[in-house]
Amino acid sequence: MLRKVLYGIGLVCLTVPATAQVTGGQRAMEFLRLPNSPHISALGGINVSNPDKDITLALQNPSLMRPGLHNNLGLNYNIYYSGISIANLQYGYHIPKIETSFLLGVQYLNYGNFTRTDNLGNQLGEFRANDYAITIGASRQYLDKWRYGASLKYAQSTLYDKNAYAALADVGITYMDTASLVTIGAVAKNMGVMLKKYNPNNPAEPMPFDLQIGITKRFQYVPLRLIATLHHLYEWDIRYDNPTDRENNNLFGNTDTSKKPKTYFTDKLFRHFIFGAEILIGKRILLSASYSHLRRTELVIKDKTGLAGFAFGVGVDLNKFQVHYARSHYHIAGAYNEIGINFALNKLVGIGKLGNKIHWSDTYPDWEFYTIPTGSVPADVSGN
Repeated sequence: MLRKVLYGIGLVCLTVPATAQVTGGQRAMEFLRLPNSPHISALGGINVSNPDKDITLALQNPSLMRPGLHNNLGLNYNIYYSGISIANLQYGYHIPKIETSFLLGVQYLNYGNFTRTDNLGNQLGEFRANDYAITIGASRQYLDKWRYGASLKYAQSTLYDKNAYAALADVGITYMDTASLVTIGAVAKNMGVMLKKYNPNNPAEPMPFDLQIGITKRFQYVPLRLIATLHHLYEWDIRYDNPTDRENNNLFGNTDTSKKPKTYFTDKLFRHFIFGAEILIGKRILLSASYSHLRRTELVIKDKTGLAGFAFGVGVDLNKFQVHYARSHYHIAGAYNEIGINFALNKLVGIGKLGNKIHWSDTYPDWEFYTIPTGSVPADVSGN
C-alpha cells in the first residue's frame, strides 16, 4: 500500500503543467496560506501529515482531526511584521454515537488603521483593514489505517470601504501505519469561489488553491520524526525568473544568448519541498526544525543569506495543556516569533451531569481504531 501511495505522489509531480507562475500576490484571501500556530510555523508553515497530538494540526488537514483530540482547544495571538496582529483558535470535539470528530477554526488578521486620502494627498480620515475566516470540519475513520475529512470555510476581507466574501473547502485523507510508524497525508486546500468581489465590475479573483502531500516517519528506537511536505503540486514550475539573477558573460556586458539556457530542474523540484524534523526529549519537550527552499530562494539576499528559509520551535507538554514557541526566519531583516497554548478542556474543567451526557470529560485513544457499541458510555480508554 505504501509503495502505491509513493508512486502516486511521483506521478502527480511528473504530470502537472510545466508553466512558470508567481506563487504570491495572484489570488484573493491569501491570508489563508499563513500558518495557524507556532507548531506549524516551526515546521515550515505547512504540514499535513504530522500525527502529533496537537489540535492546531487539524486545521492543516481535516482528516488529522480524530477522537484523540476530543475537547482540545488551541489559542494563539501574535504580532506579525509591521504591527499586524494575528489570532487563531482551533477546537475539536468527538461524538461517539456517530463516530465522527468535528473541528472549529477561526483565523483573524488586523492590519491596523490607515490614513484615508484623496488623489491630491488631502487627508480624509482613517480606515481599517482586516481579514478573518471561520472553518467547520469533520472527519471519520475508514478501515484500520485511514481517515478522511473535509472542512468548509467562510472568509471575509475588508480593505478601505470594500468587503469581499468567499466560500471555500478543504478535503483531506490520512494514512497511518502504526506498525511501520509512517503517516501520509494529502489535502486539496482552499477550493472555492468569491461570493462578493471587491469590485463588482471586475472578474472574480481566484482562490489560493493548493494541493499538498506530506510523509512523516517516526523511528521505533530513536525519539526522532522526519517530515517531508510537498506543496503547489498542481503546477511544476513555481520558480520566479528574476532578471537581476542573469549574469553578463561577454565582453560588451550583454547576456550571451548563444549558450544553452539553464533548466534549473533541481531548483524547481526542491521549491515544492519543506523538510522538517522533530526530536522528543523525555516525555515533555519537543524540539522542531524545518527548511523551506521556496522561502529561502525567494527572500534571501545573496550577499547576506542568514537563516532565511529556516524555522525552529519548542513545545512543552504538561498533560493538561501544551505551550509551543516558534521562530521563523523569513528574511535577514528579522525573524518572526510566535507563542501559543493548547488546552485539554476535558482534563481541566468538568461540567457535572451535563458533561456526562455530552461526553465532555471522555478521553479516547490516539491513532488506534476505535469503535463503541451503541448506547454505551466510554470510560477513559486512553491508557493514561
